[in-house]
Amino acid sequence: MHQRTTPPTAPTVTTGRRGMARKALLAASALGVVTALMAPVRAGAAPAPAAPAGTAPTAATPLAANGQLSVCGLQLCNASGQAVALNGMSTHGTQWYAQCVTDGSLDALAQDWRSDVLRVSTYVQEGGYETDPAGFTARAQKFVDAAHARGMYAVIDWHMLTPGDPNANLDRAKTFFTAMAKKYKNHPGVLYEIANEPSGVSWSAIKSYAEQIIPVIRAEDPDAVVLVGTRAWSSFGVSEGSNESEVVNNPVNASNIMYTFHFYAASHREEYLNTLDRASDRLPVFVTEFGTQNYAGEGANDFTMSQRYLDLMKRKKISWTNWNYSDDHRSGAVFKTGTCNGSNWTGTGVLKEAGVWIRDRIRQ
Repeated sequence: MHQRTTPPTAPTVTTGRRGMARKALLAASALGVVTALMAPVRAGAAPAPAAPAGTAPTAATPLAANGQLSVCGLQLCNASGQAVALNGMSTHGTQWYAQCVTDGSLDALAQDWRSDVLRVSTYVQEGGYETDPAGFTARAQKFVDAAHARGMYAVIDWHMLTPGDPNANLDRAKTFFTAMAKKYKNHPGVLYEIANEPSGVSWSAIKSYAEQIIPVIRAEDPDAVVLVGTRAWSSFGVSEGSNESEVVNNPVNASNIMYTFHFYAASHREEYLNTLDRASDRLPVFVTEFGTQNYAGEGANDFTMSQRYLDLMKRKKISWTNWNYSDDHRSGAVFKTGTCNGSNWTGTGVLKEAGVWIRDRIRQ
């Protein structure tokens, strides 16, 4: 949907329901690990008043409040079977912007922004995973653990982009997801996104890839939700002249999965909005990436069109993560350039226009 290669100004940074009891315990433990209260996932509950200084929080974090997620019908549901929508942010590529994912920045995301979820983006090429598989696996796990420690869910994003055929990295994906699923098989706070933005490849090829990767994850973690990328930069094929019907008519042969959709509001207009509306009437959808700018994540923000998307997603309880939680020079990065070299992460003074806008929407 949009091409993101090396940022020119970025520094280089070196069996059924098995395990559910363990996962429930881990979710409950997230109640007291943060220093400020956060609202539960958008399930209609009013936020609790702040706890007195020096006392443990009395309100649940998103993770503790909702526990193990699953797909029920067209919706993402919590451990009680209630439909929920996660709202949060995606990191930029961790090979470039690991310095933007710190204790301070994640405290701000969880407590100041009141985010439900962090998408941890591990690029495969572009100086990412293929250059140091063990190192980038460890980095992804560090950031997932940090999200969990703050009561947020984590989307483990296999950020394949170029080449656009996910099968080109099939063996790497199997290795990565085996390691991740082994580590998080007893944790309720992960969702596995197995193919960021396939492009130039048929839906049948993407489906074949998914049907090889999902069993790898399920062998270790049978309960977690898996997110499957769609054709043409996860546009349900629209960016290559197709539509959601190819997925509706030939879905992935697996349960407890959702399909991903990406949009950039200044570029992707009525046809894309209507596709998301139609697709979410037939398929479980998670918008794992979007921006208020053009398809390259840069240029002027179109907040009017963006709000139309957000209104649709709110009405249909579609979860989303915004691109991106960094200080990249482009307008789609929420922080002003240079913020990640400092220690101030809270409030709106450190944010670009798009950052102010999306922080406000996450806090709602």
